[in-house]
Amino acid sequence: MKCPFCGNNEDKVIDSRAAEGGASIRRRRQCLSCGKRFTTYEHVETAIRLTVVKRDGSRVPYNREKMILGLERACYKRPVSREQLEDLVGEVEEDLFKLGEREIDSSDIGNMLAERLRRLDQVAYVRFASVYRQFRDVNDLLEEVREVMAKTDPRQLPGQGQLFNR
Repeated sequence: MKCPFCGNNEDKVIDSRAAEGGASIRRRRQCLSCGKRFTTYEHVETAIRLTVVKRDGSRVPYNREKMILGLERACYKRPVSREQLEDLVGEVEEDLFKLGEREIDSSDIGNMLAERLRRLDQVAYVRFASVYRQFRDVNDLLEEVREVMAKTDPRQLPGQGQLFNR
C-alpha cells in the first residue's frame, strides 16, 4: 500500500476490522518511512456482477466510486467525513447484494442513498435530492426542505422557522 503522505510502499497494519455494514474491511496502517497513519478500505468483490439500469433504459456496470463522488458533491463543505460516506455506501451495497438481483434501477440505489444521507446530514440530503429527484422549480425544493424539517426534532435546528415563517 502506498503511503498518501510520502509515497513509500512499506507499511504495517495496526488494526483490521469489518467496516460498518460488513461489506468491506477497514484497516489502520502506519507508514514505516514517515510514521504517519492512514486508513484503507478493502471491498469484497462478489461473483455477482451488478448492472445499473439508468433512467433512459441504458445499462452500466455497478460502480461504487460513482456513488461516493455523488455523495461527496452533496456533502461539500459539510461536516461529513469520507469514512462516513464509505460506511453509508457499504450499507447500501450490503442491501443491494442481499437482494440477489443482477440488475437494479438507479432510482432504487438513489432512494437507498438518499434515505441514509437524510439521517447523516440534512443539508447534504437536500442537495443530493435536488439533483437526484430533478426538482422542476424552487417550490419542489421548498417542499422537500419542509418535509425534512417536519421529520426533525425542533431542538436540533437552531433558529428553526426563520426560513419559512417570515
